[in-house]
Amino acid sequence: MTNTINEKMDTSQPMIYQIRIEEHIDRQWTDWFEGLVDITLEDNRGTLITGQMVDQAALHGLLKKIRDLGLTLVSVIRVDPGQIQGLDAQE
Repeated sequence: MTNTINEKMDTSQPMIYQIRIEEHIDRQWTDWFEGLVDITLEDNRGTLITGQMVDQAALHGLLKKIRDLGLTLVSVIRVDPGQIQGLDAQE
């Protein structure tokens, strides 16, 4: 039996993630969030953090920082680079 999910994933390339938190955070936190390219404040008082992670360990490290700050994690999704505008400079 083959695992079609693993066959489609190219783990040699950094993955792009969107991490949604419940609170608003200032854009000055971009560097602290490991160079993620975009912090978007949403109308519902939440924040969307978008950018590349080199591997799962880096993603877990970022999630730990969010936890340690006492921020409320809403969601984490991996996205196709073609779905995100403004990431061309990182590819």
